[in-house]
Amino acid sequence: MDAYLLWLIIGIVLIIVEMTTGTFYLLVLGIAALAAAVAAWFGQSFWVQAVISAAVAVAGVILVNRYRSQNTPATKQSLDVGQSVTLDSWISEVDGLARVNYRNAQWEARVTGERTPGGKVFYIHAVAGNTLMVSSARPQ
Repeated sequence: MDAYLLWLIIGIVLIIVEMTTGTFYLLVLGIAALAAAVAAWFGQSFWVQAVISAAVAVAGVILVNRYRSQNTPATKQSLDVGQSVTLDSWISEVDGLARVNYRNAQWEARVTGERTPGGKVFYIHAVAGNTLMVSSARPQ
């Protein structure tokens, strides 16, 4: 089988698989394989085909990354923000660390603002890893 047919089949398969994923990375690799197929069609050696394929793939991945970084929001707000939690106990009242009950589980929370005894309702303002940032004021 000729080299251009192999590159063509690889490119088409990658493009078809891309249609099921929607990430654009496989599309870039498919286009790179089609570029190598064109080089093979014109009788270039395997190494030239491989270099063309790699160059198109690297350029395409860079373009996709640049496009995605420009079109995605910089901050993604957690769905937990604004939800209420109940203060169960203090881990360290001086540091503002507490145990809160949220979604029927115990969570660590950093309390900002006033600090009152257990049973007080707080609201989540942010999530930092596994720690909830809470305060008594409801977020806007």
